[in-house]
Amino acid sequence: MQLTASSISCVRGGRALYDGLSFSLSSGELLLLNGPNGSGKTSLLRQIAGLLPLDTGTIAFEGFDRAEETHFVGHAPAIKDALTVSENLSFWCDLYGRSGASPEAALKQLKLAPLASLPGRVLSAGQKRRLALARLVAIRRSLWLLDEPDTALDAEGRATLLEIIAGHRARGGMVVMASHGTLNVAASCALALDEHAKAAAA
Repeated sequence: MQLTASSISCVRGGRALYDGLSFSLSSGELLLLNGPNGSGKTSLLRQIAGLLPLDTGTIAFEGFDRAEETHFVGHAPAIKDALTVSENLSFWCDLYGRSGASPEAALKQLKLAPLASLPGRVLSAGQKRRLALARLVAIRRSLWLLDEPDTALDAEGRATLLEIIAGHRARGGMVVMASHGTLNVAASCALALDEHAKAAAA
C-alpha cells in the first residue's frame, strides 16, 4: 500500500496554509505533522480523508480504497450521550463492519470494560477519548488519520495509544498523525528506533 501526495496546497480564508507539499507513505510507516495552531495540520488530514478539496495537486492511493480503508479521528469524540459505552462502540461496528477485535476486547484494551453499561454522558473527557479510539481496535482499516489523538488522555492512556499504533503499523497499516507534547516525542522516538532497526538489518 502507498499514499502519495504531489504538490498539494490548501487555501483557507484567502490565506495559503501550505503550497507545493509532497510526501509519500508506505505500509507500516507513520507521518508526524508538526507545527503551531493554524498551520494547516487538521486541513491536511481532512484533505487526505477527502473531506476538504485540494486547491492544487493530487493525492493517490495505491493498494487500498480511501473511502473503505480510512479511519479519521478528529477533535470531537463522536459519542452519543444517551447510548451506553458498549452501545456507542457497537453502533460504529455495525455501521463500518466488525473487522477487528470484538467490541468487548476493544473496550478491555482501552480500559473501558468496567464502564461498558454506563451512558456516554457520564464519561470524563479522557474516557470519551478512549471510547473514540476503541474504534481503531474494533474496526480494522489500513490508513489512520489522527488529529491530536492524545487529547485529554493521561499517561496510561497515551501509552495504550502508542501500543495500538505500534500494532497497527506491525500489521502493515499506515498512520498520519498531528500531535504535540509527550505523544509526539514518544512517537518520534519510535520512528528513530524503526530507522535504527532498518539500518541494522541492512
